[in-house]
Amino acid sequence: QVQLVESGGGSVQAGGSLRLSCAASGYTINSASMGWFRQAPGKEREGVAGLRTYGGITYYADSVKGRFTISQDNAKNTVYLQMNSLKPEDTAMYYCAATSGYGASSWWFLQPGHYYYWGQGTQVTVSS
Repeated sequence: QVQLVESGGGSVQAGGSLRLSCAASGYTINSASMGWFRQAPGKEREGVAGLRTYGGITYYADSVKGRFTISQDNAKNTVYLQMNSLKPEDTAMYYCAATSGYGASSWWFLQPGHYYYWGQGTQVTVSS
C-alpha cells in the first residue's frame, strides 16, 4: 500500500520559512516523478514544484521560483519543499504527489492530473 505523508506545515509571518516533508512508504521515490501542489479555499489545485528524481531535475511555478526549492533524500525515501520568503498568497493546503511517469517540461510536472498517488496535505498559513 502506497502512502505519502506530508509534515512541516504551520503558521508563519510573511518573510518567514518552512520546510515541508513528504515521506513515502510502499513506493520508491527514486526513478519517479514527484510534485508539490497547493490549494487555497475556493481555488483550483495548482502545481508548485516538480522533481524528476532520476537526475534530480526540478521544475517550479513562476510564482515560487527563487523562493521554493524541491529536493530528495533517497536514503529516507523523502521529498522536501523548502519555502523561503513566504507571502500571504502562499497560504494553502500543500499536497505531495507521485507518479511513475514523467514528462520533459515544467507544464507536465505541474499538472495534478499526471499524478497517481497523493498525500493528505499539510496546511501552510502566512500572515502579513
